Amino acid sequence: MNLHELKANFNRVFPDSGEPRFFYAPGRVNLIGEHIDYNGGYVFPCALSMGTYAAIARRDDNQIRLVSGNIEPPVALSLDDLSYNPAHSWANNPKGVAKLLTDMGHKLGGFDMYMWGNLPNSAGLSSSASVAVLTALSLDSVFGLDICPIQRALLCQRVENEYIGVNCGIMDQFASAMGRKDHAILLNCGTLEYEYVPLQLGDYVLVIANTNAKRALADSKYNERRAECDQALAMLRKVADIQNLCDINMDKFMEYAKTAFGQEVIDQGMRMVTDTPVPAKVKDTTPLTAETIAFVRAYHAVSENERVKDAVKVLNSGDLTAFGEAMTASHMSLRDLYEVTGNELDSLALAAWEYGSIIPTSGSAPQPKTKVLGSRMTGAGFGGCTVSVVHKNSVEGFIRDVGKRYTALTGLIADFYVAEIDDGAREV
Repeated sequence: MNLHELKANFNRVFPDSGEPRFFYAPGRVNLIGEHIDYNGGYVFPCALSMGTYAAIARRDDNQIRLVSGNIEPPVALSLDDLSYNPAHSWANNPKGVAKLLTDMGHKLGGFDMYMWGNLPNSAGLSSSASVAVLTALSLDSVFGLDICPIQRALLCQRVENEYIGVNCGIMDQFASAMGRKDHAILLNCGTLEYEYVPLQLGDYVLVIANTNAKRALADSKYNERRAECDQALAMLRKVADIQNLCDINMDKFMEYAKTAFGQEVIDQGMRMVTDTPVPAKVKDTTPLTAETIAFVRAYHAVSENERVKDAVKVLNSGDLTAFGEAMTASHMSLRDLYEVTGNELDSLALAAWEYGSIIPTSGSAPQPKTKVLGSRMTGAGFGGCTVSVVHKNSVEGFIRDVGKRYTALTGLIADFYVAEIDDGAREV
């Protein structure tokens, strides 16, 4: 949608409103480092050239009118009542931003806002963070609040945590607010220290594949996994002076775990750990204790954090093969230890691995490994998207063959996007 169309739609739904201003906030894809942003770990996201647009105009009263070009229904409300309302559905996100801004003492007035986005809904590309960051930037600019981008990102995280009730970390909002074209962001989620890293993929491109699976478990399992990590952290803090799981490396984690969890828990937990990229893992059928579950969740967090740091090093050195291998290892840890993938994401990743002969299939001649370097889930899991590093000459075949294989495995049809890396939220 261009600005002419955005303005025309704004004028159509708000014929009595004033002259609008226009803003944009991107979605994001995380290349590696999943489910560790709330554990103080490093993540490696980049902003996408897909996102959410807004046209907004001030009003002379306390009324707020919100309209989405993607989702019904429109919502009308007053600044005097910004409480969460399940009936307001998608509009609770921008409402939450307005409420937290007013709670912080910022002076807002009424406004009309029309939004439209080209991010697939509930696909794990952070459409909700895009909407929140977009609202925060729009209100900041229109009402002259003078809030810096990092503070806007933190505000939007609070909206998710305190208003919506999803215990997410800071990554999604930070990437949407702070993205830079053709760069990924190496972000320490514990300290908010960050570094822009040129995303130099040479003859390769990022291909995002949407499972188009319903994500009914995503939010509930997200909060469940965070609680399990909190349990592991509480146990470790009895023997170690740490604030987050990702404050320690794997050697220290295993050292502290002997006292914090006990050898029996470690032995059972380690039976879930695998370094072999098999299509489907045969799990130990012994019921896991709560302590063992906490241990393996923490094992994922600590190992994933190290994987991010190693992956960025090999990317900077130009070793794209090693970077792809780290992505694939990340997916297997999310599948086997963190258990947030599900059949659809596993099937889509497997189809990508098979296409690139990362896992040779029985009876078939191995294909050149350079077709696909790596593939992994991205986002909260239980549906959503994978991200793959695919050779430019293989993109058409990848979309065709991986799509067919995925449909054969699941009965669903995947959507594919060749990702372009864009700047963060801005006025347009």
